[in-house]
Amino acid sequence: MIMQDPPNSVDELHEHLQQFIGRTSGERRVASDSVNEPMLRHWCLALGDANVIYTDLDEAKASRFHGIVAPPTMLQTWTHHDRRFTTESDEVGNAEEELAKTLSVEGFTSVVATGCKFRFVRYLRPGDRTSYRGTIRSISSRKSTALGDGYFIVTDMEYTDSAGQPVGMIEFTTLRFRPLSKG
Repeated sequence: MIMQDPPNSVDELHEHLQQFIGRTSGERRVASDSVNEPMLRHWCLALGDANVIYTDLDEAKASRFHGIVAPPTMLQTWTHHDRRFTTESDEVGNAEEELAKTLSVEGFTSVVATGCKFRFVRYLRPGDRTSYRGTIRSISSRKSTALGDGYFIVTDMEYTDSAGQPVGMIEFTTLRFRPLSKG
């Protein structure tokens, strides 16, 4: 994907978007469900992950973990939501939702993940209930890409357990873009 600034553009929208930097997603989003073995099994089946510490209690008990643990890359799974079903109360004080809405109104309706850096503090176990808060770290100037013009947004995502202890972090980069018209 080639990224470049559009030629001779004054980007008032980019200036407006800068107000979101440093703002958070507001109140912590608590996972709807606790980490649970059926979801672990479905994840492993879907991804072809045969690691027994995720699905076989006897094997997991015999391991250094002394029980089932969740694949670390499931960290985001427990608190993930679908913006198509976001309610107005979900958006109050939530800079991530406000930013997404602002960009959508301006025609930047598509999104693609372009980078993801994980840092895991500990493995999650069945029964853990996580929560999440994101902080918008940066928003690029408008870039021209093979998908269309858009903005790269870096969000620092912090995950904690029900005791408020960190379990992991994700530096998540997305491209919010205006799709190229076909034809």
